[in-house]
Amino acid sequence: MIPLRDLNPSRTRPGVTILLIAANAFLFLYELSLGPNIQPFILQAAFVPARYLGGLGSVGGGSLPAGFASALLSMFLHGGWTHFLGNMLFLWIFGDNVEDHLGHLRFLFFYLASGFAATAAQAFMDPASTVPMIGASGAISGVLGAYLFLYPRARIVSLVFLGIFVQIMQVPAIVFLPIWFLIQFFSGLASLGVPTAHSGGVAFFAHIGGFVAGSLLLFVLGRRKPPPPAALPW
Repeated sequence: MIPLRDLNPSRTRPGVTILLIAANAFLFLYELSLGPNIQPFILQAAFVPARYLGGLGSVGGGSLPAGFASALLSMFLHGGWTHFLGNMLFLWIFGDNVEDHLGHLRFLFFYLASGFAATAAQAFMDPASTVPMIGASGAISGVLGAYLFLYPRARIVSLVFLGIFVQIMQVPAIVFLPIWFLIQFFSGLASLGVPTAHSGGVAFFAHIGGFVAGSLLLFVLGRRKPPPPAALPW
């Protein structure tokens, strides 16, 4: 299933969601501008588990502060147009409502914390990996986890593939998002011990970790204060 939009209008302008999409777009265009130098840039800038996990404080020359900075930058880097556009589509569809619930500053903290948790989950499952971790999908997975608990009955207009047929359907979030999570979960299990899992591909455990972190952070951060009632004209 590919989401197209949700039938769940927000009350406020999703300023942080728009800024996050803009930041991702800016860095993706910067990547494209590097041409043949993009590979060395990704290897140097992105979070690589083996570079930071292993002794106390550092491993392979990577300090903990540098590791946090690298994990943060990695949330805004992408490996191609499909990777970038797919992530931004999910963020645009689901981010506005979660931002509406949490408020702008809480949502920004929530998004980044989900991304760090996603990076930690993937790195924990494969600490010796030398593959750079890039993409916003871990942080966006946190948004999906929160959305499921906030708006389980919201309808997601989706492209649904039924064999060779494709149909546009309205799928409840309580159906769409658990199916998405189960795909990540079982794909992650299937990748364990498979040699090709260490040479690149999808960071399924980052998706799982981000989703779980987002669900928990939602309840830790709570709900923003409702706007004060408008003054009566008399």
